[in-house]
Amino acid sequence: MASLRLSPLSILPKSSSPSSISFSLRRLPSLKLRPRRRARGGATMMDTAASRYASALADVCKSNGTLETTISDLEKIDNVFADKSVQSFFANPTITPQQKLELIDEIGKSSELQPHVVNFLNILVDTRRIDVVTEIVKEFEQCYNRMTGTEVATVTSVVKLESQDLVQIAQAVQRLTGAKNVRIKTVIDPSLIAGFTIRYGNSGSKLVDMSVKKQLDEIASQLDFSSIALV
Repeated sequence: MASLRLSPLSILPKSSSPSSISFSLRRLPSLKLRPRRRARGGATMMDTAASRYASALADVCKSNGTLETTISDLEKIDNVFADKSVQSFFANPTITPQQKLELIDEIGKSSELQPHVVNFLNILVDTRRIDVVTEIVKEFEQCYNRMTGTEVATVTSVVKLESQDLVQIAQAVQRLTGAKNVRIKTVIDPSLIAGFTIRYGNSGSKLVDMSVKKQLDEIASQLDFSSIALV
């Protein structure tokens, strides 16, 4: 049976603003970034900064058994940083690092993030790499999927589907992919009219379309209305 894990895209933390809370930066002691590698001819061969940070965090989480809780926290962070005002705040060079750390502290409290995840965000601020946090989330998800044999499927529907429906979808994706586990992300799209779609595979390359919109499009493509004059 597929191991179903829902990852809703609508989780948003409470809005917050910088405060005067004092905050001491705590390091993540076992976080180590992989060194750059050079290929023949002197060309630099290395992962992106986002992938290196994500891999380092994933290694730490695997060693202390917090992979599951950490990926949940990173989903919350991804939603927080989807807000343009949050992005602008951390990209603003006139805002001091201390102010940014204070906001990280507020985000950690409002989103109930684990201490080591908050510490990781502090490191990104300290190293001036907070600008790639959304890329780090994507890379961490890839690391998580590889480590746990997990397939991610995005289910888009007109209304919120019941848990039992999502379990059946997860089982179907497991049969299609042979994955050990299946994580379901949900998206609401009224344009589908009814039914749902499932995207899975590398970067969502595979699609199962069970929507009414698709059926109507197929019917329309088979009909020729070119001779009808609209008055």
